[in-house]
Amino acid sequence: MKFIQKIGLVIFILAFAGFSLLPFYGTYQLEEELVISETKDIHQEAMVEILQPMYGKVYTSNIKFIADFKGYFDAYNDELKSAEEWDKVIWDDYAFSLTKASATGLVSESPSLFLAVTILLGAFGALLYIIPLYQNQPNGIKNDGIYHSSMKSRGLLGIITGSWLILFYIVLYWFPEYLTNLVLMVDPISIALSGNPASQWFLYGFIYTLAILVMGIRMFRKYRGNNYQTIRTASVMFFQLAFAFILPEILVLLNMPWHDFKNIWPLDYSFFYDYRLEGMLGSGALGMFMLVWGIILIVVGVPLFTYFYGKRWYCSWVCGCGGLAETLGDPYRQLSDKTVKAWKIERYLIHGVLVFAVVMTAVTLANYFMEFELLGYATNELHTVYGFLIGSAFAGVIGTGFYPLMGNRVWCRFGCPLAAYLGLVQRFKSRFRITTNGGQCISCGNCSTYCEMGIDVRWYAQRGQNIVRSSCVGCGVCSSVCPRGVLKLENAGEEGRINDMPIIIGNKSISIKS
Repeated sequence: MKFIQKIGLVIFILAFAGFSLLPFYGTYQLEEELVISETKDIHQEAMVEILQPMYGKVYTSNIKFIADFKGYFDAYNDELKSAEEWDKVIWDDYAFSLTKASATGLVSESPSLFLAVTILLGAFGALLYIIPLYQNQPNGIKNDGIYHSSMKSRGLLGIITGSWLILFYIVLYWFPEYLTNLVLMVDPISIALSGNPASQWFLYGFIYTLAILVMGIRMFRKYRGNNYQTIRTASVMFFQLAFAFILPEILVLLNMPWHDFKNIWPLDYSFFYDYRLEGMLGSGALGMFMLVWGIILIVVGVPLFTYFYGKRWYCSWVCGCGGLAETLGDPYRQLSDKTVKAWKIERYLIHGVLVFAVVMTAVTLANYFMEFELLGYATNELHTVYGFLIGSAFAGVIGTGFYPLMGNRVWCRFGCPLAAYLGLVQRFKSRFRITTNGGQCISCGNCSTYCEMGIDVRWYAQRGQNIVRSSCVGCGVCSSVCPRGVLKLENAGEEGRINDMPIIIGNKSISIKS
């Protein structure tokens, strides 16, 4: 088995290296007809003239191609800005579309081959490594030296992994033209699902989904024998594959708006943007269903399901962000900060993001129904600020890139506005709690070690105090790793849910609030 794992690891590393180096491979050649086909009618004449020096020139690197493109393009716009001819400035960014259209060589000719020897081969290697895991270990997780692992304890491997993820997200969000070859690889899949060529977002969705599926199998191996963890993992795998990846692409194939039916405002912060509303309202009965379904989830679904099941029904069973955190991010769950200082930062930060999202949405809707007389199209600037700070930098770059540095739930814990909304309901009006039996606790610390949300579970367990923290996502791992069965996830009556326990210090009695 060890030999098979080593082979799998070697295959994965080679495929991963190929994936990382592939963006720098290939040739690019721009022609006038490509400029015409890839630009808007109002920009075609100007773009044809701007890029004329590049026609017919063969570039052996996308870096040089993009540098020339941006040089000519930016010089044109800078000249217009200096002359204050703002109506002639081209604000659209054509770097990605033109780089992709100009790609020539093996990747564009045989995308499926390169997909097979990078992403798919990497997944196969990962499975060879994963499947034999925990073969000779009894069911259940023990505190087994994770802090001595370079990958899992902010060691060199963890820092390298985190740095790669951060760089990948930065390029994906703001410089997708450098990922042209990677996007070309998944063109055949995108065309098969939606009838359209792939974008950088399809590439990301494909890798994201595959990561959840492969690392979900690791979860099956790690928590084998635990029905709750098995079903929960299968749930996030299903919702990501079916609802977040395949179904939205099929909607596009049917000329309907791209829509993830499990995504809920304010996590889906663009739900009430004008282009989304007009897209749904203009798509007949199905579009109207998308709009009504989204509103029902916000107004009825969230409070009702959270009342009965806590926020775990979404954060640990349905959500794509939570799905990636629970699968790909599981090896890093012990890195979450358990200090009181981190808890205070968490409360202010996550609720601040929620307020930001609510205010932004309120202004957006008011402006929409007033036919843009409130702020005009300056509302788009507000959307851009939120999208950059929260949707991209926080949720993507920090939220996932920091897995090996700060744990797997950085976004869920500190930034997700939907998690804040769910948490408020869970804390003050819910039947969910984690009950503890202090008399059985041996203070081993497994529960606190593996809590991805930074909750010092042992502190509560030692006192026999129920855990009703708003941040708890009900993943149940604390209960799974407890060797004495001290912790239990329950949905019971509200009475007795919050059981503040007094601690005697000297002659004073202090009530500990949850």
